[in-house]
Amino acid sequence: MTTPLQEQYITNGAALETLCRQLRSSRRLGLDTEFVGEDSFIPKLELIQVAAQDISAVIDFPAVQANGSLAPFWELICDPHVEKIVHAGRQDLDLFALHAGQIPKPFFDTQIAAAMLGFGAQVAYANLVQRIHGTKLAKAHTFTNWSARPLSTDQIAYAAEDVQFLLPLHTHLQKRLHALGRTEWVREEFSRLETAVTEKSKDPLDRYQRIRGWDSLKPKHAAILRDLAAWRETEARRRNVPRGRVMRDEVLLQLARHPPATVEELRGLRGLHGGEIDRNGEQLIATITASLALPPSAWPQVPRDRKPEPESIGLVELLQAVLKARAADAEIAPTLLATSGDLQALVEAKEKHKIPDLPVLRGWRRELIGDLLVQILDGKVRVSVDPEKGMLRMSGDPAPHPQ
Repeated sequence: MTTPLQEQYITNGAALETLCRQLRSSRRLGLDTEFVGEDSFIPKLELIQVAAQDISAVIDFPAVQANGSLAPFWELICDPHVEKIVHAGRQDLDLFALHAGQIPKPFFDTQIAAAMLGFGAQVAYANLVQRIHGTKLAKAHTFTNWSARPLSTDQIAYAAEDVQFLLPLHTHLQKRLHALGRTEWVREEFSRLETAVTEKSKDPLDRYQRIRGWDSLKPKHAAILRDLAAWRETEARRRNVPRGRVMRDEVLLQLARHPPATVEELRGLRGLHGGEIDRNGEQLIATITASLALPPSAWPQVPRDRKPEPESIGLVELLQAVLKARAADAEIAPTLLATSGDLQALVEAKEKHKIPDLPVLRGWRRELIGDLLVQILDGKVRVSVDPEKGMLRMSGDPAPHPQ
């Protein structure tokens, strides 16, 4: 049973300094955040929850900002000697990196670790607490508007509960990972998460690839979409408003497919507000005109839209069956090992006698399943069905079986 924690609600700089002194000797800290992101480009941080072995606190971020400094807390969580425990922590790490100036390292994500141990690819915190700790968490304030003040005692307690079990979860998951020899596996995944957070602020010219339908465009028109999406990214950040409030994805696609030549042509486009045209119409036309003037060498590469050959489909299905069998043995969600797209890319690359750079062919994934898939495609491993057990049987399997 978890020891009851001394809870604090921190609303000023002096109280935060006292809290940081109390936490200074801790080697582990559980961390979570509450934020509101619907009305801004950068989510507005509202609460920071922190827990150590015998204390937990809810830090009212706007209140402390108005009555002190968060500097002692940022220094604490960026201490390399303090391990930070989070759950599904990508957005938390994003916000900490923004406000603290760096990603708090080292960190341990309990959702990622749980995925390595048979709890599913994206197990929720409450689900994991119930399955490991046996405690059912309340969900009364799941949809709370955390920007509203004052917060009730129940809301503060609910927020604190989000970090109350992180340290016990961490202890349990660490022991199981060590027992199964998967500590290095999970460290590799934490490195991938760190890279993803670091690359979030990369060149806005890459943002267009997140727009559904971009790969249906011809390369020349994809260049227009790329440059318009980069302009929107810069404009949304400058005004600190959501991207869709500047211009929706479908409007960007329409402009890319049928590029207007004048501001007046923009006014006839459905979904583009007159105020936005008055504010940025000339800039939009200038961006489109510049994109159209680019040489073909500056156009993006658009994936070819073609159906896989029947033989390719059959090989992908075979690899999927092998992958699912190996994932079941390892008690890992198959999607954590490889996606259908990864397997399709692997088959197509092998047909061209190439080795693609795919996650399934790197690190622990290669050790567990990647080499096996490659040797099946090379004909070095045969796949059959055990007639008695009804299970897949592989001869010459090079991959180590899970413990």
